[in-house]
Amino acid sequence: MMLRDETVPAAEALPVAVLRGHLRLSSGFDIATDADETAALVGFLRAAISAIEARTGKVLLTRRFRMQLEDWRDRLGQPLPLAPVISVDDIRIDDGAGTETVLSPDNWRLVPDDQRPMILPTGVILPNVPRRGHVTVTFTAGFGETWDRVPADLAHAAIMLASQYYEDRSFDGGRGAMPFGVSALIERWRAVRTLAGRGNREMR
Repeated sequence: MMLRDETVPAAEALPVAVLRGHLRLSSGFDIATDADETAALVGFLRAAISAIEARTGKVLLTRRFRMQLEDWRDRLGQPLPLAPVISVDDIRIDDGAGTETVLSPDNWRLVPDDQRPMILPTGVILPNVPRRGHVTVTFTAGFGETWDRVPADLAHAAIMLASQYYEDRSFDGGRGAMPFGVSALIERWRAVRTLAGRGNREMR
């Protein structure tokens, strides 16, 4: 499986002011309004969000993704590796010779489960993927486009982790471990990550 993030949340959507307040940088210090420091805080937030999404399989801010599979995991239903999924925007099957077929939405439906969203056939099974071909699914996932839509525990975990990244920025090994407090906050959101398609390893 190949999974690509096709969009990046705008810096304006990130809780830079909240992180500044958490770090106590917002009262009377020049560093609070320094452009370089702001860029650094944005970078720490992006890294923290990415780490939490990787651990939980939950997308904090809405983005579009493209998933390519050699074949369906199960023609009775294809799980998606991220949640919550807002929409499946496009499904295409490549025959291996460069000819793509766009699957009509009449042939499938999205079951937008918070833990394991699925693409199900409207008929008996999903369409066949040729042996040398592949299927590409483009979908949109996330809790919302603004930070106030992110669940409070995940939002707080992101701030805590970004704060640690800030504090440990001069230490090369600072991003290796997830702090216990962050792990405790995200634990209930973690789900078993199943294989997405034929011949792929489990995602963790």
